[in-house]
Amino acid sequence: MSTTSKARPPGGAIRRQQTRTAYLFLAVPLLFFLIVRFLPTLMALRMSLFDWNILKDTQPFVGLENYTRLAQDERFLTALKNTAVYTLIGVPVQIALGLAVAVMLSRVTALRGLYRALYFAPYVTPIVAAAWVWQWLFSPQFGPVNTFLTWLHLPAQGFLTSPSQALGTTAALVVWQNLGFQIVLFLAGLAAIPRTYFEAAEIDGATGAQAFRRITLPLLNPTIVFSVVTGTIAYLQLFTQVVNLNFTDQGGPLSSTTTVALYIYQLAFGRFQMGYASAVTVMLFAIILLITVIQLKFLTRRYDA
Repeated sequence: MSTTSKARPPGGAIRRQQTRTAYLFLAVPLLFFLIVRFLPTLMALRMSLFDWNILKDTQPFVGLENYTRLAQDERFLTALKNTAVYTLIGVPVQIALGLAVAVMLSRVTALRGLYRALYFAPYVTPIVAAAWVWQWLFSPQFGPVNTFLTWLHLPAQGFLTSPSQALGTTAALVVWQNLGFQIVLFLAGLAAIPRTYFEAAEIDGATGAQAFRRITLPLLNPTIVFSVVTGTIAYLQLFTQVVNLNFTDQGGPLSSTTTVALYIYQLAFGRFQMGYASAVTVMLFAIILLITVIQLKFLTRRYDA
């Protein structure tokens, strides 16, 4: 017994060995992350300080000129406003709908798996395919939605061809497609809440609305925060749906659906203004980072034991 205990390494040495092993396994994905994510970010930051155009032989250093140009760029300001509207509309709507549907599905016993699969199907549908189907549905000439409106003796709508309706129609597509993911998140959050809390509230005479407000919502705070943060980031980077809904008129009529991400694409690969496009990219990164930090600070609740 004594010989075996002496041969065994001390606890501190074992922990250090485990720590070294953990860092060794983490080194490969960390290196991949640095190469794929961090390095391109630094390159974009550096490129934003130059008048970088791939059609020119020289790329002169312009400092912060690309950033000062943003304040006078009407197309950028329009894209920024549209992106903000997408976010302010889409995030609250998809979270409210996702939570409402999740609460209803949590009470369903018959065909539960079928209902959940039907709601989740749009999320796993290819975005391009969904956008083209959406474009057909809301086509002003032969779309089923306008056909249905004529049956009701209502005037046909422009939808994607109307500057006042295109953004809302696009936002509806994004909400519809992301709704299944929100439902799955909230179903997992609801399943993690102990039933004893609701039983105790029922014994105390609390109504269903009171239990939802006092128990469900507070205990769903981590899920809500995650949903708000990830949803906001997704809407601020909105690109694929906007491009494919108006493929021949990217950005919609009068740039009514243009987002910051789409504007970056047009600058970089349409006008080959890589330096200015990089400046817009850095600005978008800073906006996303700032909003994420603010959301995490003010939405996260801490509960004392």
